[in-house]
Amino acid sequence: MCGYRPVCRFKGGQGFMIRILQNLVRRWSELSLALQFVVAGGFGLLAVMLVVGAWVTAQIREGVIRNSAATTALYVDSVIAPLLPDLRKDQELSDSVKQALDETLGQGALGKRLVSFRLWSRDGTVLYAKETELIGRRFEPSSGLRSAFQGNVAAQLDTFDETESKEEAFGVPLLEIYNPVREPWSGEVVAVTEFYEIADEFKATLASALWSSWLIVAGATLAAFLLLSGIVLRGSRTIDDQRGALRRQVSELQGLVTQNSALRMRVQRASRRATALNERYLRRIGADLHDGPAQLVALAALRMDSPIFSGDGHSGESRSTEVAMIRKTLEDALREIRGICTGLVLPQIETAAAPDILRLAVNEHELRTGTSVTLTLAGQLPEPGASEKISIYRFVQEGLNNAYRHGRGKDQAVSAGMKGGRLCVEVSDAGPGFDPAQVEGLGLAGLRERVESIGGQFETLTGPQGTRLVIRLSVEEQA
Repeated sequence: MCGYRPVCRFKGGQGFMIRILQNLVRRWSELSLALQFVVAGGFGLLAVMLVVGAWVTAQIREGVIRNSAATTALYVDSVIAPLLPDLRKDQELSDSVKQALDETLGQGALGKRLVSFRLWSRDGTVLYAKETELIGRRFEPSSGLRSAFQGNVAAQLDTFDETESKEEAFGVPLLEIYNPVREPWSGEVVAVTEFYEIADEFKATLASALWSSWLIVAGATLAAFLLLSGIVLRGSRTIDDQRGALRRQVSELQGLVTQNSALRMRVQRASRRATALNERYLRRIGADLHDGPAQLVALAALRMDSPIFSGDGHSGESRSTEVAMIRKTLEDALREIRGICTGLVLPQIETAAAPDILRLAVNEHELRTGTSVTLTLAGQLPEPGASEKISIYRFVQEGLNNAYRHGRGKDQAVSAGMKGGRLCVEVSDAGPGFDPAQVEGLGLAGLRERVESIGGQFETLTGPQGTRLVIRLSVEEQA
């Protein structure tokens, strides 16, 4: 078991690192697009700025040093070259030449600019130097010296060998320059001059140029970063707004789908109930016709078969009495048929306004029952559609019938008004109330299905103090 402990520790550490990475990835994905760009783009542009800035400053430094060295070397060459003999033939300088070089390098503008001067032969021997102890000594050629013998002007700023301490000695920055000395008629490099120029002003100018280049690169990078950040921020806001709008639309669609599903189920239930209610209505109408007008007509038919009309032994007075009774029976049957028809056929309410429909239903109930109904209309009522008008009329008609039948017609009242943007119609009485689960018959059940099928609400509130029937309809005014 001990041999497996390092493996277990490794696996545990690996799992810990994986969890950390997963947590970082999750947090990163939770950031907005703009913030992701600010972080990732900021580091990316910073890296690009450092690379570009370093490359640009290096090019500027190299170019400035090369140009300055070339200018100084041309100036020095124009002064020193005429003093030198033919170095292809003479590998040593005469005393007169050395004296001339001492005088030239020790005074005047050239003497002020140069703090050290050496003349090298191809084999690395010092032909001349301000430090007289170096004359005649041979050294291993440096990279700058080898480059100069190849015909190039080489220059270095503030970079010296371990054995050189020029800058520390003079306390100022120095520019080390290797300049090839060419043979006038052949152009072949026969010697190299090495000299150190005081570069305090040059270094300050170079530093200013480098700082300017860094500022330009940093400014351009910052401007690009701000521009891109603005574009990304605007795009991120647009995406967030569209995402929020899409979420709201999806939420609304889900709500509509749920509502449509509920409405579809209600419509299906209403359709099934309506079918059952129609059958019950037909049975009730059939029962009403059978028990009422049909019985009276049958009675009249039986009286028509009476011996009074067939025999000769009856007086005219008896026949007149019998005819009057038959007529009375037929009139009763006709009156009951008209009563049934009155309950089935709607008056012309499609073109009537909502207040007129309510008044019509109330007046018909008052005429039919001989009772009084209080009608209250609150404010201006909208103009509902045909389905709503029929539902309102049937509701008031059936509600008042129930108030008369179960509430004994006590304190019958009808009210209508707008509440919460919906049309509310209420029928109430002060009767003893009833149990809706047991007493709600065909009329109220049919009304409930009718109202709910058009998106309305039906409510029954009953108790010992009375009964209130309320419907609420979403009404869109008709043009």
